[in-house]
Amino acid sequence: MDVRLGNGYDVHAFCEGDAVILCGVHIPHDAALLGHSDADVGLHAITDAIYGALAMGDIGRHFPPSDPQWKGASSDIFLDHACKMARDMGYNLSNIDCTLVCEAPKIGPHADAMTLRVADICGIAPTRVSIKATTSERLGFTGRREGIAALATACLVAP
Repeated sequence: MDVRLGNGYDVHAFCEGDAVILCGVHIPHDAALLGHSDADVGLHAITDAIYGALAMGDIGRHFPPSDPQWKGASSDIFLDHACKMARDMGYNLSNIDCTLVCEAPKIGPHADAMTLRVADICGIAPTRVSIKATTSERLGFTGRREGIAALATACLVAP
């Protein structure tokens, strides 16, 4: 059995707006996230975790921010690509663990919807996806409410 683990990390700053997209879920908020695509830090971290487990670089290698076709793109495109690449290389996605780091918006009320959305994109059972949150105790850029960070781990298994 071949087991591979990958880690992903992403950050995006807040900008003017009235909602954020986190782990594929639209959440009303007093700001948006700034990014070349939809700035979904959760899906970006998960995508990078899968690419990392495959030793296939990062999201920027596959979807360069310098390429205008990805401007405003939905991040489910990126995660779907990483999952398909894993399957094409003979791996099954065993589980995903993602932590969102922010003071606001509150993640708890949306965590179940995020879990279902990530599971749907990846084609795995929701019981194999963990979405959780923490604050940084008002320290650093997330504590000052300047942006959101996300960390993710993905486990891939090949028979």
